[in-house]
Amino acid sequence: MYPLIHPAIAALRPLFLRRRGRPAALLLLFFMSVPILYPQFSPWSSAQQALFDYYQRVFPREPQSQPVVIVAIDEDSLKKIGQWPWPRNRTADLIDAIAAYKPLAIGLDFYMPEPDQTSPGRVAANLPQGNDKLAQALHQLPSHESRLAQALAHAPTILGAAGFDYHTLTTSQGLRSTPVHISGQDALPYLRHFPYVLASLPELQAAAHGQALLSVDLENDVVRRVPLVAAVNDQPVASMAMEMLRIATGSDNVEVQVGQHGVETVAVADLSIPTQQNGEVWLHFAKGGAGRYVSAADVLSGKIPAERFENKLVLVGLTGFGLSDMRATPLKEHLPGADIQAQLIESFFDGRFLLRPYSMHFVELALLLSFGLLLIWITPTIKPRLSLLLMSLISLSLFGSGFALFRSTGMLLDAASLFASLTVVFASLLSSIFIETDHQRRQAENELQIQRLESARVAGELAAARRIQLGSLPQAATAFPGETRFDIAALLEPAREVGGDLYDFYMLDQRQLFFVVGDVSGKGLPASLFMAVTKALAKSIALRENQGVASIMERASFEMSRENPESLFVTMLAGILDTDNGMVELCSAGHDDPWRLGAAGAEKLNMTGGPPLCVLDDFCYPVTRLQLLPGEILYLITDGITEAMNAEGELYGNTRLADTLAVAGTGAQQVIVALHTSVITFVGDAKPSDDLTLLAVRFNGC
Repeated sequence: MYPLIHPAIAALRPLFLRRRGRPAALLLLFFMSVPILYPQFSPWSSAQQALFDYYQRVFPREPQSQPVVIVAIDEDSLKKIGQWPWPRNRTADLIDAIAAYKPLAIGLDFYMPEPDQTSPGRVAANLPQGNDKLAQALHQLPSHESRLAQALAHAPTILGAAGFDYHTLTTSQGLRSTPVHISGQDALPYLRHFPYVLASLPELQAAAHGQALLSVDLENDVVRRVPLVAAVNDQPVASMAMEMLRIATGSDNVEVQVGQHGVETVAVADLSIPTQQNGEVWLHFAKGGAGRYVSAADVLSGKIPAERFENKLVLVGLTGFGLSDMRATPLKEHLPGADIQAQLIESFFDGRFLLRPYSMHFVELALLLSFGLLLIWITPTIKPRLSLLLMSLISLSLFGSGFALFRSTGMLLDAASLFASLTVVFASLLSSIFIETDHQRRQAENELQIQRLESARVAGELAAARRIQLGSLPQAATAFPGETRFDIAALLEPAREVGGDLYDFYMLDQRQLFFVVGDVSGKGLPASLFMAVTKALAKSIALRENQGVASIMERASFEMSRENPESLFVTMLAGILDTDNGMVELCSAGHDDPWRLGAAGAEKLNMTGGPPLCVLDDFCYPVTRLQLLPGEILYLITDGITEAMNAEGELYGNTRLADTLAVAGTGAQQVIVALHTSVITFVGDAKPSDDLTLLAVRFNGC
């Protein structure tokens, strides 16, 4: 898996593994803090805009007043009066008709940068030759611009203008406007700057009572913020909304207060509006509706009641098909520019401002650090499911606080950027947990693989030890070729790979057959090693000294006790058969008594024995003598036979042993096979609890 990971990511793995990923999460938290203080570098700007739009869709502004009337140059007006642009004298008629209703201010939400081609002088210049008298008469008439200028001068009018970032045929580098009064710091470094402006003709500018900017910057084609003041070639210019309020209140200037971090407020008379550092305001939109609109055709025909305009602010705008520049709003509506200006003025009158002051960045930074450190502290110490619950609670608290602040105070809390930043930190912590878990899993797999290899090595060594151990035992079928005086058979089956049971047999001389069965304390490899030592010592002593079975037992116990660091001991039953007459000498060192199988059936011999070898020093083992008749079998076992246990916990026991021997047959090998089969059948699927060792000696006679 890891070779496929990008090297840069692989290089970061130790950082995520260190201290359960906390250092990596702290580093990410630091980087996520930078966009909070410097929004221009934020990767979450789209998410922020989407959240702020959703605030407005959930809680749109409810208009409390209607200070603005929009005179719409709509489809009906175009049908009745003609296509746009209208002759300037007709525009003058519209302004005169509106002014007759005594509005507080009239703002024109369109531009007139070129002369009217329908003015009498322009028409005269285009007449065919031969119409000199008509042309002279037309030249004597006033131009439509002068007619419109007269209307503009007699009414409280404001002309709109648009800021441009590039030069066109109709743009200029400045316009005539009432100076904006700046208090405090210099405002120009913070204001939106336009090097060019699209404005109406100078004659019209001179006649109007004010000039104002209509420009708004779109964010992903949506209007969210509107500047209350901007700069045209280092000249601060008020927006249409502020200039209309200045005219309506009779104020000399629009006041701009600039603080250490930029523009703080823009004010007219006693109305002060808090702004962003660049002089913009977040506009809280209401649902667009026809309640603000009247048709220009109805105004010209005098169909509008006087109270509809009296003491109102009037905006004249284009709404006809193909004329208006429709703008998208956060409410997923498309509104003409005049409606956006009207909603801005409405929000001023309603006192509903959306606020995102400079200090909000520090509030959001504090929230990010608090919740981020909480996640870094707790997440590595709890289960992933609980950490997901914690992250969910933090997210709910952030978004819940954002909606609550918006509804109650109009504050814009950027819960989206906080959520995204905390998600990055949280994902880092979860990744660290998963990487650490995977690292531990791989370590465990490696350790398991090492254990398996070690186990395989040990198993191989044990298998070799088993082969060596079993190979060291004499084979009855080949040990005494041509022998007719006796038969001997034996079987050893370790419970594990190697065991601690032993048997052995060999001729001490021409007449004496030595045989032995033993059981070393313990299991496994230590017992098997001690078994090999016991077998070798006993055989060495028996063949070297040949002073009887008791002497062999005593000498073997003494020799093994000298080198026995694990304090092991051995139970042993040894015997010497005189193969000429059937006399047997037996000596028991704490071992199970042997069985005699003859014509009368199976009989267990009750022997007087001694302690196991290596338990007591210099113990004189008693000898039991027994006369075997021709055809009788002496049967030796270890306790693995009688103590064999089945799945129900039952022991094989002496009774089953006697019953099996009674019907086992008359040959030594027959007895071994019968008893082994009986024990294996009894144990069944249960795990062997001890080694099985059987040895049978049949005296045939001379």
